[in-house]
Amino acid sequence: MPTHASYMRLALRLARRGCGTTSPNPMVGAVVVQGSRVIGRGWHERAGGPHAEITALRQAQQGRHRVRGATLYVTLEPCSTRGRTPPCTEAIIGAGLSKVVAGATDPNPRHGGRGFTILRRAGLAMVHGVLAEECERLNEAFNHWIVRRTPFVTVKAAMTLDGKIATAAGESKWITGAEARHWGLKLRQGADAILAGINTVLADDPSLTVRVRGRQRRRIVLDAMARTPLGAKVVSDEQAALTTIVVSKSAPKERVAALAGRVKVLVAPVAKGRRRQAGRGAPGPPRLDLRWLLKRLGAEEVTSLLVEGGGEVNASFLFEGLAQRIAFFYAPKVLGGREARPAVAGAGARTLDQTLNLSGTEWRRLGPDWLLSARVESGLREGTRARM
Repeated sequence: MPTHASYMRLALRLARRGCGTTSPNPMVGAVVVQGSRVIGRGWHERAGGPHAEITALRQAQQGRHRVRGATLYVTLEPCSTRGRTPPCTEAIIGAGLSKVVAGATDPNPRHGGRGFTILRRAGLAMVHGVLAEECERLNEAFNHWIVRRTPFVTVKAAMTLDGKIATAAGESKWITGAEARHWGLKLRQGADAILAGINTVLADDPSLTVRVRGRQRRRIVLDAMARTPLGAKVVSDEQAALTTIVVSKSAPKERVAALAGRVKVLVAPVAKGRRRQAGRGAPGPPRLDLRWLLKRLGAEEVTSLLVEGGGEVNASFLFEGLAQRIAFFYAPKVLGGREARPAVAGAGARTLDQTLNLSGTEWRRLGPDWLLSARVESGLREGTRARM
C-alpha cells in the first residue's frame, strides 16, 4: 500500500528534473493522488513558468480525472504570494482538493508557514514534514540564497590520494577518469555560475562551459591584475558575453579596457591585509574581497557558485568561511613531490583545532575514482586566511 513517503519520493524524482533550469526559483515536484491512484504529475521547469502544483493539477484535469477531494503531494510548501505567477494556494483551493502533504517549509522567513495557514483555514487537511530532510537538501542552494542573499558555494577539485591537483610543471589532464569528469559536468549543470582563478586560466585555458536545455552558465575569473589573455577561451569564444573578469583598481588600465571590450569587467575592492608574496619577499597581486563579490553575485540572482580554482583560490573560499560544500574527486594515484600543486594551499591551519570541519560526508564510487561530498561546518579563525 503506497504511503506518504512513497508519493513524496515520486515528487522528489520529478523535482530533480528541473536541476539547472529553475534558478532563481527552487526545484519543486508535485503529485496529485485520488484514492491510491496518481492522476497528475508535475515539476517546476523554469523560472517564470508554471509551478509544479499547477502543472500536476492541469495534467489531472486534462486527463478528465476527478480532482475534487484528491490529495496533493508537493516537495515544498505551496507559495502564497504573487510573483511572476499567481499564488499556488489559490489554485489548490479552487481545485477542491481535500488534503495537501508537503515536504519542506518555505525557507523565506517572510513567507514560511503562510501557505500552510491559508490552506488550513480554507478547510484542507495539512500534513507537512514528510521526507523533510531530503526535500530541504534538494534546494540547499536556494535555501541558502533566499536567507543570506549570497550564493551557495561548492568547492570542486580532482586530485590524487595525496591531495595533488597537478605536477610541479602544471600537468593535470587527466587525474581522474571519464566517469568522474562526467559527474563534474553534472555539478556544473546545477550551478548558476562557475568560478576559476587566473592561474587556472593561464595554465589550462578552460572553457568552463556547460549547456542544459538552452541555459548557459556565467563564468567568473578572479584576476586582480587583468592578466587574462585576450585569446583565452573564456574571453574569445561564443559565450564571452557570459564571462565576468574580476579585477582590482591596481590592474593596468589598458589591460582592463581591452578585456572590457569583450567581456564584463568588475572592479572589486581589495581584502584587508597584506598582499600575497610572489617570491623572495616580493609583493604579489592584491587579494580580492570575496565577501563583496559574493554579495554582488547574490544581488544578481546567482544562487549557486561552483568554484573550480587552484589551491590558492580553493583555500581562500574554504579558509575564509565562504564555502558551504566540497566536492572532492579522488583518483587511486599518488603523485608526491614538494613542488606538486595541492588542491588546498594558502596559509592553512596553524593548529589542529583550527582545521576545517566537515559533516554529512558521502562517498560515491565513480569507476576507479571516488567522490567525497560534504558540508563545510566551520572555517579558520582570523589570522589564518589564505592569500590570493
